[in-house]
Amino acid sequence: MAIKAIFFDFDGVIKNSTSVKTEAFRTLYQEFGTKVTDEVVKHHMKNGGISRYDKIKHYHKVYLGIQLNDNELQEWGDRFSELVLRKVIDSPYVRGAEKAIEDLAKEYSLFVISGTPQVELDFILRKLGLHTKFEMIGGSPKKKEKWAKEIMDKYRFNNKEVVFVGDAMTDYKAAETCRLHFILRTHSENEFQFEGIKCKKIPDLEGLTNAVKQINKNLE
Repeated sequence: MAIKAIFFDFDGVIKNSTSVKTEAFRTLYQEFGTKVTDEVVKHHMKNGGISRYDKIKHYHKVYLGIQLNDNELQEWGDRFSELVLRKVIDSPYVRGAEKAIEDLAKEYSLFVISGTPQVELDFILRKLGLHTKFEMIGGSPKKKEKWAKEIMDKYRFNNKEVVFVGDAMTDYKAAETCRLHFILRTHSENEFQFEGIKCKKIPDLEGLTNAVKQINKNLE
């Protein structure tokens, strides 16, 4: 048995864009004062990879006592998109990401599974010229574990044949639920969350190809 597929999260794994999302939430809620803004940012940083719509609905309800209807939620989501879209595209790649994707695409089937809205994720990857490297691109509102299961069913991957590369607890939990190999890309915003959790950890994607090869070797 050998690795056949690699699932990539996007923000914080392919692009150094996690801080873009953090600052967008800060800007979005600054009109409600420092206390609310600080709570929003704290929650966001502890819950990377969750849909912005789920977060916005939660923040309004819990911190502001406001129950948003669907139209209002969409308006807030659109405001968030306006704050982040260009900045995400322009943000720097995680070191080694472009080469790792180029090299790994020659040997494995690659996929993106992200909490970013589907339409926005498709747009970003096309603008970056990366869409041809991935066989499927999965965004919200579908949850990450559902995307993982759907891809595995469609392509008939065994759980031992898939590596999930992520930087958020949602990535780790999706990998755990589907019993996939997991590689954590560590950075300043996630290290405290994964303290004590045993998994392969890499600071950037320069070491990803070797990490996947090591998993393959262990499967022999």
